[in-house]
Formats: sequence, structure tokens, C-alpha cells
Amino acid sequence: MNPTEIYRTWVEVSFDALRSNLAWIRHRVGPRVKILAVVKADAYGHGLPQIAGALMHGGVDVFGVATLNEALGVRAVGAGWPILLLGCSLPAEVETAVRHNVMPTISSLDEARRFQRAAARQQKTLAVHVKVDTGMGRLGFWHAEAADAIRRIAAMPNLRLQGAYTHFPSAEDDAAFSLEQVERFRAVVRKAGVQIPLRHADNSAGVLNVHARGRRFGSLFNVVRPGLMMYGIVPPGLPPVPALQPTLSFKSRVLLVKRIAAGRSVSYGRTFVARQSMRVAIVGAGYGDGYSRDLSNRGEVLIRGHRCPVLGRVTMDQTIVDVSDARFRNLRAGEEVVLVGKQGHDCITAVELATRAGTIPWEAMTSITKRVPRVYTGAAT
Repeated sequence: MNPTEIYRTWVEVSFDALRSNLAWIRHRVGPRVKILAVVKADAYGHGLPQIAGALMHGGVDVFGVATLNEALGVRAVGAGWPILLLGCSLPAEVETAVRHNVMPTISSLDEARRFQRAAARQQKTLAVHVKVDTGMGRLGFWHAEAADAIRRIAAMPNLRLQGAYTHFPSAEDDAAFSLEQVERFRAVVRKAGVQIPLRHADNSAGVLNVHARGRRFGSLFNVVRPGLMMYGIVPPGLPPVPALQPTLSFKSRVLLVKRIAAGRSVSYGRTFVARQSMRVAIVGAGYGDGYSRDLSNRGEVLIRGHRCPVLGRVTMDQTIVDVSDARFRNLRAGEEVVLVGKQGHDCITAVELATRAGTIPWEAMTSITKRVPRVYTGAAT
């Protein structure tokens, strides 16, 4: 018996695709560049412990997370791996971060002093990364003041300056501005005049759209931070990369097939009214599973390798789709429905799903809820 037969909605994650994507990234950036794998938000909805374990075997160098809890989740999988906390640390988290050797991102001298005091109390030297704001306008020291801050942090006796980095806000559609950011960052590194072992800027879009153009910057950057592309998804606005394989499929099952007469309405708000007699299938996934309500009357699913339009509003636990076509004449409860992924000769990508929902693939993937079981295929090692 196929274990997924007991699930009405589930996610399938391919370790083989993940490993293939990581190999492609390694080839793209070259052997001298370290890979910082971004596994925040439950590894983009794929499952943090499982993905972290597979990536450890796959040979990543550093893990990137958004919260201390995520860092501790990675630490529970592998004790010795470098982990960079990409977000700010709350004052109450500092002692725990130091105790577990989580590298914090430093965006202010107050943060640096908190970590210095905690490391001194624990009689440790803590590796830290400094964030430089070159145009994102979020975390980090503004680039005009960053060199002085880096020097001051490097002089703190219980902190070890392990890295400095910046972030691209529009690498997928504005390579010129991204390269201007690179110039600003290079000026900071030169002006700071201290040893910075790890220097990074490239997210997924940066690797695909900026990295090659920035080769004239030589050895300035020696780390990349792939997130979305590691999971086989190319950021919207960039050309497809056939070598990248989606690691996640989002699936459900037909719960019920019924006929509705002309003039009958479907779902909450009566936003769809049948113009003629039709057959519909009730699918066992809704917004409570992460299938967005914004797909109401605009989404499509795959059944038997063919597209079926969503009818009416997506509800918490079910979605109604049109199966009037003759190809579905003998459709039965229990048959597989693909919300994201391939079935037959057709495929609904995460980018397509997100576009139909008026959002981005990052949100579409991370919105798949915890009640949806994750099923892993292929070898993790």
C-alpha cells in the first residue's frame, strides 16, 4: 500500500531533486565559494530537520535561519555546523545564542555590546557577521557608517569578526542597482581595513542574475546564500533554468463527485453560479492546508493529467473544481489531485500558483500548513 493513500492532502519532497540542485549551484559558483543554505521558514515549507540533514550530507558550508528557534532546530540535527542567524536577536535570546555557538547578525553597536558581554560571561569567543545596508533599508549599518562600526566590533575581545554581508532588494530585475550595491560594499570592506573571512551578498536571484556580471569584483565575495533556487524554483522575472528541479509537490485527493444543476451556486458567497448542468469534484484541500483563498474562481488543479478550474471560493478544508469534461466521466473518490507539481504531461509550478493567487512563490510555499504531512522520497544521503 502506498503510504500516501491514507492522506487526503500531503506534500512530497524529493531529496534527489534537492541534491541535484545543490550540485548545480556548486557548479555555478565554483569550488572556492562557500554555500550558505537558507533553511528559514521550515526550509521554505519543506521541513527543517529533514532538509537540514540532507544538506549536511550534501556538503553545504553554513546554514542561514531567521530565528533562534530555527537555529536550535538545525543545531539539533548536527552539532558542529556553522549557523548564521540572519535576523536580529532579541535581548532575551543573546545568552542562548552564545551558549549554542549561533553566529548572530550584528546591525547595531548595541547588539554587538550585548553579545560581547554575554560571551565574556560565558568565557567564550563568539563568531559574528556584520550586516551592511547598501540599499535594502532593513537591517544593517548604513554603508557610509559601516566601516567604522566594523572596526569597533572587530576590536571587541570576545567577538570574532567572521563575516560581513549585504542584501539585494531587486537582483531579479535590477542588476544595475545590485552592482551599485556591490561597489558600495567593496568600498566598506576596503575602508574598514580589517580581516573579514566571509563576505556575501548573492541570494538566489543574485546567483542567477548578478553573480556572473559581478565577476570583475574578483575575490570580494566568497559565499552565496541560495534559498528559493535550492528548492528548484527560479525567482519570478528570471528565465527558466531547466537544470533546477522543483523539490516539492503539493497534492490532495478527490473526496466526492456530484452533479449540480443549472442555476445552482457553489461555495460561500455564491460567487459562482452554474450556467448549465455540470459535474464537480470536492477536493480535500483548502486554505487551512495552505491552498490560498485568493485562488477562488481563478486557480486550476491537475486531475488525470488535465487542468480543472476552481469553482467558487476556496474554503478552509475543501475546494470545488469543474470535472464536467468527458475525460473525468468515471472519476472516483480517492483519485489524486495535484495542486503544485507534475501530473501526466502537464505541470503547475509554484510560480504559476503564486501568480494566480496574486502573491510570490516564497509565500505560496511557506503557507503550506503544519497539518499537511510531508512525505520524503529518494535518498537523503
